[in-house]
Amino acid sequence: MDVATRQQSRQSTTGGSNGVRRGEPRRTLRQRLAQWDVKFSPYLYITPFFLIFGITGLFPLLYTAFVSLFDWDLGDSNPTFIGVENYAELVKDDQFWNALANTVSIFLLSSVPQVIVAVIVAALLSTKLRASTGWRVGVLLPYVASLVALTIIFSNLFGTQFGLVNTVLEGIGLDPIDWQAGTFSSHVAIAFMVNWRWTGYNALIVLAAMQAIPREVYEAAVVDGASAVRRFFSITLPLLRPTLIFVVITSTIGGLQIFTEPKLFDSQPGSNNGGSENQFQTITLYMYQSAFQLQDFGYASAIAWVLFLVIVVFAVINFLLTRRLASTGGGKG
Repeated sequence: MDVATRQQSRQSTTGGSNGVRRGEPRRTLRQRLAQWDVKFSPYLYITPFFLIFGITGLFPLLYTAFVSLFDWDLGDSNPTFIGVENYAELVKDDQFWNALANTVSIFLLSSVPQVIVAVIVAALLSTKLRASTGWRVGVLLPYVASLVALTIIFSNLFGTQFGLVNTVLEGIGLDPIDWQAGTFSSHVAIAFMVNWRWTGYNALIVLAAMQAIPREVYEAAVVDGASAVRRFFSITLPLLRPTLIFVVITSTIGGLQIFTEPKLFDSQPGSNNGGSENQFQTITLYMYQSAFQLQDFGYASAIAWVLFLVIVVFAVINFLLTRRLASTGGGKG
């Protein structure tokens, strides 16, 4: 059979060169629009998010990186390009390293007890309690309440002269503590504020992960004679590892950005120093001070970008650990 004959036979079988089989009706314009809607409409639905993110998030981020390369003061219409000098100065800045150490210290004092208490609260909420919905809403109330109001209340509770905490300490025979004067004491007070607000929120995340554990696993353990404590440490905690890693890393990211608590904890109105000797000044407080008190936008932008890079490092660690632990748990299941 020659080439012309084969081509004619193929066209007669397929209905011609347009790929439509013989006897199959052509798609109408409405059908084509429906197919395009299924294919392209999801991208149109998420477009507003990316547009808003580009305007309010990505552009300020990139513009901050641009400003960090200049000696840019407030009201300066002709900033001077200095390259990476702001970053070089930041490495030699003792106040920045002090702020970083304060931030890490407050994170450790807040996140470690926070995760432990959150797991305990989640375990209690997972039991058969009366009015369980009310209890779950109750542990979330500190997160819903105004952060400024909570910080002001706890600042008064930790007050030196008339604070309730010092009154209790005196009642049990201990000396009162100047919570703002000391480095460790101020970190404890600020960490207590953070824990009060975020423990219930993290407890609900852990509770959701607990309820996702298959009941059959617990039933098999009960049949084998495992006690409630043994089931908690041998089944619940191992299966909660990905969620706990997520909670720990997100708490770290939030701790690196802590601002309102140390800002309002300072007894000096309008101060951004974080105490008389910067004993509880965090990175964001130092960035705010550099930008709006010292009016050095270039240096403040460099601080912001260093903080951003630190957060990115923790986010990558969060992704890698969560994926690895999740895959390990899936293999065992």
